Amino acid sequence: MFIAMNRFKVKLGEEKHFEDIWRNRDTHLNQVPGFKKFNLIKSESNEEYTLYASHSEWSSKQDFINWTKSEAFRLAHKSAGGHKSVYLDHPQFEGFEVVL
Repeated sequence: MFIAMNRFKVKLGEEKHFEDIWRNRDTHLNQVPGFKKFNLIKSESNEEYTLYASHSEWSSKQDFINWTKSEAFRLAHKSAGGHKSVYLDHPQFEGFEVVL
């Protein structure tokens, strides 16, 4: 199994807007081979931002890579650049292969 995460530093006061963006977007994940599960998770806030992470589970790293090269990926991310005002910085990707 492979876990893909993106960390987002969301500007203070933009949390609801950020969550609504994710709540209302069409991810196109349900028809993607190897996709297992998705969660948007929220951490604590500091004086600058609130930390969020998108967390997706895949059958394999190759399934995730295939998704990033697919039409479904392009459709899911087509308006991602239009919401830059809610972020403090670019998302930070982290990928993990499950060992246990």
